[in-house]
Amino acid sequence: MTEYGRGQGSEPWHPEDPLYGDGGWEGQQAPTGGQSPYEGRPQQHYPEHQQHPQQQPQAQYGEWAEGGQVPYDPAQQQYPQQFQQQQYPQQYDQQYYAGQQQAYDDGGWASGAPVPVQYADPADPYGQQEAASYGGDQPDHYGTPDAYPPPEPPGRRRAEPEPKPDWDPGPDEGEHAFFAGGDDEGEDAGDDPDDPRGGRGDRRGGKKPKKRRSGCACLVLTVIFAGIVGGAGYVGYHYYQNRFGPAPDFAGDGNGDQVTVVIPKDAGGYAIGQKLKEEGVVESVDAFVSAQQSNPDGKYIQDGVYTLQKHMSAASAVELMLSPKSRSNLVLPEGIRDTKVYELIDARLGVAKGTTASVAKKQYKTLGLPDWALGHKNLKDPLEGFLYPSSYAVSKGQKPAAVLKDMVSRANDKYEELGLEKKAESLGMEGPWQLLTAASLAQAEGTSHDDFRKMAEVVYNRLKPGNPETYGSLEFDSTYNYVKNQSKIDLSIAELRKYDNPYNTYFVKGLPPGPIDNPGELALKGALNPTHDGWYYFISLDGKTSKFTKTLAEHEKLVRQFNASRN
Repeated sequence: MTEYGRGQGSEPWHPEDPLYGDGGWEGQQAPTGGQSPYEGRPQQHYPEHQQHPQQQPQAQYGEWAEGGQVPYDPAQQQYPQQFQQQQYPQQYDQQYYAGQQQAYDDGGWASGAPVPVQYADPADPYGQQEAASYGGDQPDHYGTPDAYPPPEPPGRRRAEPEPKPDWDPGPDEGEHAFFAGGDDEGEDAGDDPDDPRGGRGDRRGGKKPKKRRSGCACLVLTVIFAGIVGGAGYVGYHYYQNRFGPAPDFAGDGNGDQVTVVIPKDAGGYAIGQKLKEEGVVESVDAFVSAQQSNPDGKYIQDGVYTLQKHMSAASAVELMLSPKSRSNLVLPEGIRDTKVYELIDARLGVAKGTTASVAKKQYKTLGLPDWALGHKNLKDPLEGFLYPSSYAVSKGQKPAAVLKDMVSRANDKYEELGLEKKAESLGMEGPWQLLTAASLAQAEGTSHDDFRKMAEVVYNRLKPGNPETYGSLEFDSTYNYVKNQSKIDLSIAELRKYDNPYNTYFVKGLPPGPIDNPGELALKGALNPTHDGWYYFISLDGKTSKFTKTLAEHEKLVRQFNASRN
C-alpha cells in the first residue's frame, strides 16, 4: 500500500501492520465485530483535479463493512443504493449542509446525497490520508483533560522528561562557577565525571558537596558596586549643582590682598567675570554675571585697569568696579598733545622717560595708521591726532608699542564711524587729513563744547582765499604754542609774525602741516557740522566761554574790553 487505508485495491488492514489497532491520527483500525466506524455513511469525494498529480486513480473513499470495504462501482461512479439512501444519525444532522444538492462535475456524490462536514487533519493539509471518522468505538481525545493542545499521534509523541529531583537547582536557579568556586584549572569544584547531570553533587546521593561561595569574590563585587554607586552620586550631585544650584561665591568685600585687573575693550559680563576669576577676585563666572545683571548699573562697567581685592563676593566686586575709586586707567583728555601722552605712558609702564616717544618716532608706520595719514611733509609728529582721547588699560608689563597701537586703533574706529573720509570734500577740504587738522584747531581754540561748531565755521571762513577779513590767513595762537610746546595766551603780534615755522599760521597762510592735538568726539562732530552764521573772530573774556564776531571792528572792541579787565 502506498499509504495506510489508501492502497491500490480494497484490501483490509492486516494485524501485522505497525499501526494496526492504533487510534491515532494517521488511519483508524476498524473495530472487530464487523461494524463500520462510519456506520455506512458515505464519505466526501474529492474531485480528480484535487488529487496529487503523481498518484494513480483509485477508489477515493470506502467505508468499512463486515469483512471488508463497501463496494464501489467505477462504471456507475456511485455507491450501491443501500449506501446512497443511508443517512447520518440525528446527532450529526447539525453538521450537514441542509438541502445541499450540489454535485461535482467530474464525479463525486450522487445527486441528492447530503454532503458531510469534513475536518482536515492538521498534519495532512492536502488530504492524502483518510480522515478520522466520528462515531464508532474510537476514543474521543477531545473530551479528556488533555484536550488542549490536541494530543499528538503516537508516532510523533516524545518521551516525557524525567522530573527533576528536589536537589537540582535548574538552569535558572543554579550558581555560576564564579560563585561556586573552581579549582586552579577553572573547573567546577563539584564536577564529577561519572555524574550525567554535569557533576553537581548531592550530599544525599554520595556525590561531592557543593563548595560555598568565595568571600573574596563577594568582597570585590561589593567594592565595585559601592564605587559605581558613589561615582554616580558624585556626578549627579555636581550635575544638579551646575544646573540648578546657586553659583559658587565668596562672602565679604575681600581679604585685603589687592590685585590689578585689566579689562579689555568691548568685554562683556562673561569675559569680565573670567578675568576676575583668573585673578582670584571672584569664585565663579556665573556668580559675577548674575550679580552684574542684578545691579541696575552693571551694564556700565567699562574697560580699563581696576584695583580690586581677592576673594570678593560677586556683588561687592560689581559695586567697586562701578566706583571711580577702583579705576586706575590711563585716561587721555580731549585736546591732549602727543608729547603729554608719551609721558603718561612712560610713567604707567615704569620705563625711562622718553622711551615711548622714541618708539613712536621710529615705529609710527607699523602702528596702524591709515594710508591717508602717511606721506605728509614737515610733520612734527606723525601720530598727532591719532592717540584718541579715551580710557585705556595700561599697566606694568606692557610694551609701549602695544599701548600706542591700541590708541591708534581706537582713533581709526572713531574716524570711520564719523565718516571723515567721506565728508571731507563736501566741506571744502582736500581729504580727511585736512578735516582732522581743522577739528584739532577747533578743539584747541574752543573753551566749551558749545564753541566747536562756531569755531569750525571760523576756520573754514578764514581759509577762503578771497575772504575780506583775513584773506586766507588763519592766525591762530594755538599753532604757535604747539610748535613751542607751550600754552601761553600773552603773545605779541610782533613775536608771532616773525617766527618762521610751517605750523605758525601767523607766518604762513592756510592750514598747518597736520593736527596740533588729539581732538575728541564733540570737536570732530563740530568740524563735520559747522554753523553758517558768518563768524570770523572770537575771544574769551573769562576763559570759560567765547564771544564770536563777524567783523574786525567788533573784535577789536572786545579785545580792548578784555585788556581793561586784566588791568
